[in-house]
Amino acid sequence: MTTEFIIWFDPEKCTQCYGCEVACRSWRALDRGVRFRKVLNVWRGDFPRVKNHSVAMGCLHCVEPACVAACPEEAIHKRETDGLVRVDEGLCIGCQACWDACLYKIPQFGPKGTMQKCDLCFDQVGREEGPPCVATCPGKALSLIGVSAGEKLEHQKAILALLGERPSRRGSVAQ
Repeated sequence: MTTEFIIWFDPEKCTQCYGCEVACRSWRALDRGVRFRKVLNVWRGDFPRVKNHSVAMGCLHCVEPACVAACPEEAIHKRETDGLVRVDEGLCIGCQACWDACLYKIPQFGPKGTMQKCDLCFDQVGREEGPPCVATCPGKALSLIGVSAGEKLEHQKAILALLGERPSRRGSVAQ
């Protein structure tokens, strides 16, 4: 059985501090408007019984990534050794078919128009403090772990349930 990596999100520990977003954006020096990690605010209910919770989202490196199947240029691939889903920006034509296919609306498109996304800071894997988003989280809501494909699939389903519906490009979800 292959171990696949994921940044696991525990919604009970998220304080909506946005530290993960800031750490990722700063460490990666991302272009304006590009967010590999984003905190989504999910609102449910009707006044006066309105509830809010957060979902810290980044690429889930899905068990069966829809973005890989949707890419007409085969610019996206999943590594068999660790489950990381990577994009070759040199092959990407910016058609955004991956964004349309992704249930979580993770792919980002910067000034060059090519797809970019979280790669789990693959060169950070193995470092004690982990990726910057994980290391920065004061509530320890994020953790880089290795899981089985079945465990990863259950986490994907849990994230969809937290979202309630597909997020928009702006990063908010309302019901």
